[in-house]
Amino acid sequence: MFNIKKQPLYDIDAVQPMRDELTYVGFEELRTAEAVETAMEENKDKSVFVFINSVCGCAAGSARPAVTLALQNNLIPDKLFTVFAGQDRDAVDYLRNKYLSKVPPSSPSLFLFKNGELIYGLQRLNIEGNDADYISEQLKEAFNKFCTNQGPSIPKEKFEKLEYYNGCGSKIPLN
Repeated sequence: MFNIKKQPLYDIDAVQPMRDELTYVGFEELRTAEAVETAMEENKDKSVFVFINSVCGCAAGSARPAVTLALQNNLIPDKLFTVFAGQDRDAVDYLRNKYLSKVPPSSPSLFLFKNGELIYGLQRLNIEGNDADYISEQLKEAFNKFCTNQGPSIPKEKFEKLEYYNGCGSKIPLN
């Protein structure tokens, strides 16, 4: 079931800065279908935030900055996971098929789960055209409503040193 391996669409080194922004603030990358299954099953009793990362401009300009800012909130999810569309293809497909089957595919997108059930989400249509501050406020409202873990995900001093990658993935060549 988990042995299908789709190759990344984009150069791994070229997208690494887009991954680094999230791991810097506490996200764990789920690179395979098995990793998604394990993470979701082992954390059903927790609030689990999953970010489907992307090379698109709205990921760089709005989604990733919004997520990192929202994680400076006093209440945050218990677990932070990320999969990368076009890179972690098996992981993204598995997540979408098993946990997001009623949600149209979208990247970037942000989802909050509790007890293994989807309780909140923002898709590309909610992200595109909105700035990071607006999206961050939407996420903080959801965190305040559904989460009990004490934030921030990283100390303010460390957060202030975060450097965002502001490039658009349209310049990254396909493999």
